[in-house]
Amino acid sequence: MTGSVRLEPVDERNLEPLLSVAVAEAEPVDVMPPVEAPAGWSQARREAFREFHRASFGGLEGPTRTRMYAVIASGEVVGMIRMTRCDEPGVVETGMWLGRSARGRGLGAAALRELLNAAAAAGMRTVVAETTAENAGAISVLNKCGAKLHEHAGKVRAEMCLDSALPTL
Repeated sequence: MTGSVRLEPVDERNLEPLLSVAVAEAEPVDVMPPVEAPAGWSQARREAFREFHRASFGGLEGPTRTRMYAVIASGEVVGMIRMTRCDEPGVVETGMWLGRSARGRGLGAAALRELLNAAAAAGMRTVVAETTAENAGAISVLNKCGAKLHEHAGKVRAEMCLDSALPTL
């Protein structure tokens, strides 16, 4: 059952709760770029997580051209979704992760719909995403949000046009 989902820009206020969810319910490789650090959620990897997210505090106009949002469900941080400006004007790329306990409950599709609304409000016209053909959860979320999917060599590229109405869940 889909719960109420809202997005909050990642900032110092919700960064530690986001890290807590990542440590408890995700693997580092699923939530941040690779870093040279001891395996697992070492102190060095936790600090790299913080710095990775702090780099996006400037939003779409900042140096990383990325706005990250904490995904909030039932008042709790359950994951992160982001949009990053592409070189093509009006196009952003998205990606997300949810803690294990938040998966399979419709929260991913609800979060993506909120991100599509935020992208449209920011003047974007298209949101794109990439995943693997094996990532059934991501493909399901993208389909629920009306994405046009194109598969090639095991990779799936999704395009969501913001000029049309979003499908209802």
